[in-house]
Amino acid sequence: MTTMTTQTTAADLAGLQGQRIAVIGYGSQGRGQSLNLRDSGMNVCLGLRPNGSSWKRAIEDGWQPLSVEDAVKDADLICLLLPDMQQPKVYNEQIAPNLKPNAAVLFSHGFNVLYGAIKVPAGHDVIMCAPKGPGAIVRREYENGFGVPCLIAIAQDASGRAKAKCLAYAQATGCGRAGVLETTFKEETETDLFGEQAVLCGGLGDLIKAGWETLVAAGYSPEVAYFECLHETKLIVDLIYEGGLAGMHRFISDTAEYGALTAGPRVITDETRQRMKEILSDIQTGKFAAQWQAEFRNGEVNYRSMLEKELQHPIEKVGKDIRRHFSWLSEKAMDGSSCSNKTNSPSLEAVTK
Repeated sequence: MTTMTTQTTAADLAGLQGQRIAVIGYGSQGRGQSLNLRDSGMNVCLGLRPNGSSWKRAIEDGWQPLSVEDAVKDADLICLLLPDMQQPKVYNEQIAPNLKPNAAVLFSHGFNVLYGAIKVPAGHDVIMCAPKGPGAIVRREYENGFGVPCLIAIAQDASGRAKAKCLAYAQATGCGRAGVLETTFKEETETDLFGEQAVLCGGLGDLIKAGWETLVAAGYSPEVAYFECLHETKLIVDLIYEGGLAGMHRFISDTAEYGALTAGPRVITDETRQRMKEILSDIQTGKFAAQWQAEFRNGEVNYRSMLEKELQHPIEKVGKDIRRHFSWLSEKAMDGSSCSNKTNSPSLEAVTK
């Protein structure tokens, strides 16, 4: 990992010197990154759906937003920060026809480039700066004088200066203050999808539900089960975040440590590892991407049904009632909106307005 200083200098930003940057989208990453770019002194504009909710919020934040077409036509760097499934339509219909010669296109996730949904002509740089945290955290850490580490990658280096642009962008968004790791679009995309599905969201979420269900079925209080299987997850994750697995073992009790060492392998078995390999294979072969793209084209009926079922799980009601007593949680944190990477609506209108 290449570490950066906590102070942004002119030299750090040289790769984007004199460049006009158009940020397309004003959701979590769009808002966080664009505000940081602006505060770093970059020449930034926003491309949004005129008069939509994001347009209004942008004005409240001191922007003078433009349509996507108008933002793109004069831009030297276009940052496509819409949700993955929305990007191809916006790129093909509003960005590609207005790309000026030699303009670079930046992504914060490699999904559409890796799986061929977006194909930028050879004469343009195609680069990535992927902060390893939600946009709200990217913004908060920047305001606090820190940063969120990021991955950078280059898919096309037409100018011969693509890496310099990546590094300057990382610094201007505050990510360079924490650390920059160079990767590829393929590695970033496949590891990101695998981490989300097998560990961070899919794996962890189902592990929490299964633990809670086991305790409740055995006659234990749903509230106590919630504390043991969900609430205390943050306490352990914080230890892991700060010191790795060794940090966790250093601070938990001997009883917890012995139980973890003996019970962990009984939960995560060879069969579990085989399922993880199958998940990774689906990602590597493009099977998952094809399924998700088809689901989107068909109106997301299955996706919405599965999500609704997930949100109706009994642990959600128990947790909502318990969290009302947590004075340190704001309403935004309780409804999940403070760190969301997406809008509530799947429509293109919702994410561009």
